[in-house]
Amino acid sequence: MTEPTGPLKGLRVVDLTRVLAGPTCTQMLGDLGADVIKIERPEAGDDTRAFAPPYVPKTKESAYFVGVNRNKKSLTVDIAQAEGQAIVHRLLENADILVENFKVGALAKYGLGWNELKEKYPKLIYCSITGFGQTGPYAPRPGYDALIQAMGGVMSLTGEPKGEPQKVGIPVADLFAGLYGTIGILAALRHREATGQGQQIDIGMLDTHVAWLANQGMNYLATSENPPRLGNQHPNIVPYQVFPTEDGYMVLSIGNDPTFERFCKNFALEHLLADERYATNAARVGNRALVTETLTAVTRTKPTKVWIEALEALKIGCGPINTLKEVFADPHVVARDMVVRMPHASGEEVTVIANPVKLSATPPDYRLAAPVLGQHTDDVLAGLGYDAEAIAALRKGGIV
Repeated sequence: MTEPTGPLKGLRVVDLTRVLAGPTCTQMLGDLGADVIKIERPEAGDDTRAFAPPYVPKTKESAYFVGVNRNKKSLTVDIAQAEGQAIVHRLLENADILVENFKVGALAKYGLGWNELKEKYPKLIYCSITGFGQTGPYAPRPGYDALIQAMGGVMSLTGEPKGEPQKVGIPVADLFAGLYGTIGILAALRHREATGQGQQIDIGMLDTHVAWLANQGMNYLATSENPPRLGNQHPNIVPYQVFPTEDGYMVLSIGNDPTFERFCKNFALEHLLADERYATNAARVGNRALVTETLTAVTRTKPTKVWIEALEALKIGCGPINTLKEVFADPHVVARDMVVRMPHASGEEVTVIANPVKLSATPPDYRLAAPVLGQHTDDVLAGLGYDAEAIAALRKGGIV
């Protein structure tokens, strides 16, 4: 194992998270150099260890778990028992950050809630990630990605106009909550640096989902009208959508009037510029169906590759609709080192998606592949002062 080199080197994180939102947050902290101790249930571990198949080739580890738990040490502890809680307290004596995604109030019964810890560890930064936050009428409810996508409005915006509402194909509600949690932690670290005081960060998945409604949320606030589902079209820009080609599909992204003019002049559509229904973006939004029909007749005349080459030469936004196989083979993705291989405790190497944050002086590092369950229990306990006899007794008692 190499020593951390990232900007958070030296920070200690107690990770009481599982599944995706919390682990996304703590993996980001680990990638940036923090020492992350992931506390897991003895024998069972993080739920996502069982989210399989698929497994990482030649291992017994789920691809789901491996993808979001690198740069962490796995310590198995039964926090429902007093001896287990004592282990967590030993960790907290020198910890900077605790991240948890238990239901509201669940950790309090183990003496590990924010209210139970804040006076004993006044410098502790305590990040809670839940479905609905620590307050409000929904606070006690469990949160799940698809549920949050539904309640947060995104499903009402996604899908074909006459089809059923659709969720996004990846768990964006979990991922955004984890990333907002990271941002909150970094802000709290800055505050602690200035004041010496820790604080609780309250991340609700529904809150973060509402926050990233972005332009569509603002469209509603400006008009008091629910934006309709538009399939692959943009609510405020036309043409900015999927178009059929001779052999498939492509995305055409024409973001302003000068670009539309350039498109028309180069593809025998200059006559459209004299038609007020096409002349401005506002007019094109108002005549969305007409513009789509007109351009579809044109885009169907050439294969995708020919269109992409021609449009790129004109600096007009465009792109193929890649499968994941094509994504990971894309020369730009390869050049940006978005896939890394890491040695794993199984003796095999695991292939994972890299951290996208590019820092010139202190880039993310890849010290530890996702751990096997309890991989670091003995080492962590020894570092806390437990001798071999004490560790054996803890193991015999089912505490670790």
